Amino acid sequence: MRAATSTRLADADVGAVDTHCPYCALQCGMTLSPAGRASVRVRPRDPSAGGLCQKGWTSAALLGSPARLTTPLVRDGGTLRPASWDEALGLVARRIKEISAERGPDAVAVFGGGGLTNEKAYLLGKFARVALGTSQVDYNGRFCMSSAAAAAHRAFGLDRGLPFPLTDLEGADAVLLAGANPAETMPPFLSHLRRAMDAGGLIVVDPRRTPTAERAALHLAPAPGTDLALALGILHAAVAGGRLDHAYVAERTTGFEETWRVAAAWWPERVERVTGVAAADQRRAAAMLSEAASAYVLTARGVEQHATGVDTAGAWINLALALGLPGRRGSGWGCLTGQGNGQGGREHGQKADQLPGYRKIDDPAARAHVARVWGIEPSALPGPGRSAFELLDALGTGGGPSALLVFGSNPAVSAPHSARVADRLAALDLLVVSDIVLSETARMADVVLPITQWAEEDGTLTNLEGRVLLRRRALAPPPGVRTDLEVLHDLAVLLGQPPERFPAAPETVFTELRAASEGGPADYSGVTWDRLRAGERLHWPVPRRPEHGQPERDKPGHDKPEHDKPGHPGTPRLFLDRFAHPDGRARFAAVDHKGPAEPPDEEFPLYAITGRVLQHYQSGAQTRRVEELRAAVPEAYVEVHPDTARRAGLSDGAAAAVVGRRGRVVVPVRCVPSMRPDVVFLPFHFPGAQRANLVTNPALDPVSRMPEFKVCAVRLTPAGEREAQ
Repeated sequence: MRAATSTRLADADVGAVDTHCPYCALQCGMTLSPAGRASVRVRPRDPSAGGLCQKGWTSAALLGSPARLTTPLVRDGGTLRPASWDEALGLVARRIKEISAERGPDAVAVFGGGGLTNEKAYLLGKFARVALGTSQVDYNGRFCMSSAAAAAHRAFGLDRGLPFPLTDLEGADAVLLAGANPAETMPPFLSHLRRAMDAGGLIVVDPRRTPTAERAALHLAPAPGTDLALALGILHAAVAGGRLDHAYVAERTTGFEETWRVAAAWWPERVERVTGVAAADQRRAAAMLSEAASAYVLTARGVEQHATGVDTAGAWINLALALGLPGRRGSGWGCLTGQGNGQGGREHGQKADQLPGYRKIDDPAARAHVARVWGIEPSALPGPGRSAFELLDALGTGGGPSALLVFGSNPAVSAPHSARVADRLAALDLLVVSDIVLSETARMADVVLPITQWAEEDGTLTNLEGRVLLRRRALAPPPGVRTDLEVLHDLAVLLGQPPERFPAAPETVFTELRAASEGGPADYSGVTWDRLRAGERLHWPVPRRPEHGQPERDKPGHDKPEHDKPGHPGTPRLFLDRFAHPDGRARFAAVDHKGPAEPPDEEFPLYAITGRVLQHYQSGAQTRRVEELRAAVPEAYVEVHPDTARRAGLSDGAAAAVVGRRGRVVVPVRCVPSMRPDVVFLPFHFPGAQRANLVTNPALDPVSRMPEFKVCAVRLTPAGEREAQ
């Protein structure tokens, strides 16, 4: 096995490199300029488009962090010690073979991440199903976008976060943001809403008065878990107010009658009693959207992370369809994807039920196509496996996996009911984690593998609008570090796979991904790195050649040789002519309000909700190691209304215990007068006793298998009062 011999490039060897931010799904363009052997300068490529947020500006700080892992670690006598790559990978391969031989291939599982490049996501899914032969593979994107994806697929026949270019929002007169706080989660996004904000057309649906809600002309603050009822109320107001787009509904949709039979019972005054949102404000929202020349309904995690997330996202899609927005230039519905490659990460095979190209793993034609690309028999492909939380919950049990390989995720902090998940991780016979730092999950591992960071490798990502982007390497990694692709290649070879089946060069992997995705819903076959290097803006699907009936300017020239013919221009706007269902029509979904799986009661009288803060990202494994960001928000806290704090015997800054049915979070109090008195808020970026996910509810949506992160029942007490759980 080769040794890792790469060294960090000197200033003279590398100039400024145009690339993309490592954090959210905006994937803002940035330029990296080497400023020494261990640092780079960051500047936005297009300041007029919103620049960079604080996380983007400080993203290079982690490249030279002392917390960086640069050598493999192996657990020896309860302690992680340095090891060679040969020893570490040899140990992993040997234990995988032993466990698989004893208990079968499904005894080994893989858990991926929505921040992995398309190449990594693709090769990880292939590695799981071919090198390991396991069905037990899923990823943390199941916790982020899966409910909206399922709702969009049900409604439109296809899921792409934004089925239109991000820049289309700049012409919007009205935008409804449901369960989204982009002022903190993706600040540059707000630059695209400037016209709507200036016109008084921004509507924000959120139980908290967030920095985004502060910018809104209309803030609707429903009780947590009642978003679906609110969507029904606004739909009712629209229809009863004569705002239904009858021609659009008749010509481009099906199922409205069944949907209206449900919504007819949710008149705004009834919805006000359930949600707390005034009936007049529901009617005002319907009017603002229907009277705008250009209007959008956008949803995010606050809508999705519920045990009824698919239906809730579907209810907001219903509203958009009733107003005739989707599939019309200058209007629409969309989902604000969260993770850096949350879109591409769910398209290419690291999800339990999917194969590359957004194909279903139980579709015989899909299995045959992908198996042909991979050089195996379709019968050799395993079927669907467990979804993310179900996979984590089964670890170390009699019927679950006893080995787990983790790439690009930190489930010890990010998973719901995290104390339970930590127990399951501890019960494994083998835990292997590839990471750049010693995350909370890596600290529990038997083997830790140090890998490259975003600025040290090439790869593609797909942002929230379905645009494929090339993230370019700006400098070489430190000695002793390998890429995830190299790790997967080396392990596959040790497990007996032909070396050429698992290439380690990212462009080579992407070429294979193109073939595997060809003809699928997410068709990347016409995307090449050369086209991306040339600056082409390619939104999938991008078939290899323009389709029949395309405008002449987009067709291959008949007088040109084949290699000179232009490629397919991509599909920036989906559904302009027809939706992706066989009949070309969108589907209304007759959904009804059920409420949260765990409503407050006498013992636990408060709603707890979770979310992000401006300075941190996901589980905080990266941002908590950046001094500027850590100094700004060094620990978790609980936001609570002053009256609610006072009734609990607490004051601003006091240590509080947020106690739920599954656990107890200890954090300082922040009294916020704008909070609903029945709601407390916890950021989810912090470990240990400050893990918000100690109390969150793992109740799952029956379709998407998304956990109900966004609402659970708790009580608030002084931290010194220990209670029986």
